Formats: sequence, structure tokens, C-alpha cells
Amino acid sequence: MKSCLIVDDSSVVRKVARRLLEDMDFIVDEAEDGQEAFDKCRQEMPDAILLDWQMPIMGGIEFLKLLRAYVGGSMPKVVYCITESDIGQLALAKKAGANDFMMKPFDRDILEGCFDSLFATELERQAS
Repeated sequence: MKSCLIVDDSSVVRKVARRLLEDMDFIVDEAEDGQEAFDKCRQEMPDAILLDWQMPIMGGIEFLKLLRAYVGGSMPKVVYCITESDIGQLALAKKAGANDFMMKPFDRDILEGCFDSLFATELERQAS
């Protein structure tokens, strides 16, 4: 089973994402800011991270840069979550190491499509 860490300061977003990801057979953990997320990654690196960009203590970009510089931190697939008004964050997120992005609010189809394409690429690479 694949694991996913949901990093968002909104408990509602975490709750919705958890339910969707668990339905997709992910083992789910949660963090409400980048610092808590980084601490959890140091204990056990997840397969995927659903990452909000604007959070207290440590935001998404800062966390992503820290993660990618950490031993094993290049492994997780990172999906960066933004709202329509945060579109300027995309270039920063890509540069910092995000694999993909998703607009908020998202639903099951959007989340599933995003994760399927992320992990399908990995499976294709392993097969070749």
C-alpha cells in the first residue's frame, strides 16, 4: 500500500482529502504545517505528499525545499494545492520540486486523476 501525507492547515481539507485517499487505498497521515510535515518525513518518508502552499509556521515552498534537500526527500511525489488566485505560485512550486499541482477545491475525480497519472509514470519507468 502507498502512503500519503496531507499537509494543510485546514482541518476540513485534511478530513476530505483523508477520506478520498483512504478510499483509494492509501495509508494516510496528516500535518497542519510544513514543520510538522518535515518532522514526520524524517521519521518515515511517505510515497506521496498533498501539500498546501499557505500555512503558518512553515509554508509549502519552504517545506518543499527542505524536503528535497533532505536524504530520501527526492522520493515522494508532491502534489501542490493552490487556489485560482495563487497561480503565480506554480512556477515557484515546480522549481522547488513539486511533481504536479491541483486546484482547490478538488473532488475525488480530480484527486484520483492526479495521483493515477503520478504513479502511472512511475510504473511505466519501472517496467522499462
